[in-house]
Amino acid sequence: MWVVGWDKYAPFYDWENSRTMGRRDLRFWEEFARGRGRTLELGCGTGRLLIPLARAGAAVAGVDLSSAMLERARVRARRLPLKRRPAMVRGDITRLPFADRSFARVFAPYGVLQSLLSDSAFDAALSDAARLLPPGGRFGIELIPELTSWRPYQRQVRFRGKLGGAHVMLVESVRQDRRRGLTIFDEEFTVRRGRSVTRRRFPLSFRSLPMESVLNRLDAAGFDVEAVQGSYRGGVWTPDSDVWIVTAVRRPEGRRLRQQK
Repeated sequence: MWVVGWDKYAPFYDWENSRTMGRRDLRFWEEFARGRGRTLELGCGTGRLLIPLARAGAAVAGVDLSSAMLERARVRARRLPLKRRPAMVRGDITRLPFADRSFARVFAPYGVLQSLLSDSAFDAALSDAARLLPPGGRFGIELIPELTSWRPYQRQVRFRGKLGGAHVMLVESVRQDRRRGLTIFDEEFTVRRGRSVTRRRFPLSFRSLPMESVLNRLDAAGFDVEAVQGSYRGGVWTPDSDVWIVTAVRRPEGRRLRQQK
């Protein structure tokens, strides 16, 4: 099951992420989460965004299928005052364990929806997000566009460094499944503590979709697109943009769909 890879990734996620993404997207999602009502993060993982949002005063909750990721988020949350600790639930983002219209905003940051490897799973996540929102409720998605441009390679040392007193090294291989639109990262983390050496190996797979397909699928799920951005500061989107962000609002029942191309 795909979640096994994310469970194995949990001890290293923040260590690697601090060397790649960091918090470049945090301010954008802080702005998105402002306002009355609760905000739900899909795939909240170790709380990289969820905990800072809660610390800033946003009423947030998170859902993730990886129990190992969630445990790390819960440890982080203990540093917050009790009244600011976000609710965190283990659940499938294609079958969200929340009541209809129970959130004002839902967001799926940093390619979370690209971990869903079929059209049916992607569409189910969009439809269930729509179910949680009232008419006018907002939905935000960030996609990672450069996945398909990664050239395959074998066993490259990506990062070295220290983690909790241990020496850690990531050796990575990349494969492309062009037929299915998948980019597969074969990860191997080596952890050295004195003479003790352990290795964790697992694949992580992500799916790429063209923007027009994403917009059409949002439309079919009941959303009206409000903006398509090419940066965290609102830059104009082009297919070559480093960042793809779409924000949309839940349309009232019965409104006509957009004209598909």
